[in-house]
Amino acid sequence: MIVASLVPLQSAIFAVVALAAPAVALTRDPLRQIVVNGFYGWALVILFSVLQAPDVALSMLVVGGLAYPIVVLIAVARVRAGKPKDEGGE
Repeated sequence: MIVASLVPLQSAIFAVVALAAPAVALTRDPLRQIVVNGFYGWALVILFSVLQAPDVALSMLVVGGLAYPIVVLIAVARVRAGKPKDEGGE
């Protein structure tokens, strides 16, 4: 049963999630994409909390807020470390 006072909050959160999802997909720079994806993950955590799904919200908090950004940052660091350094015209 949906509480009538939560309908505007749910609508606002749905709008934020709907706008954040394409923003993640359209961001080109990997580091900026991690930040945008983190915002998207927090928006989903809030959405799941408002929809009274705390178990899903906690799972999303761990995966979207901790695990995914750490894995991507490690991958980006390894890729950048493997590139040859610019020789600067020598």
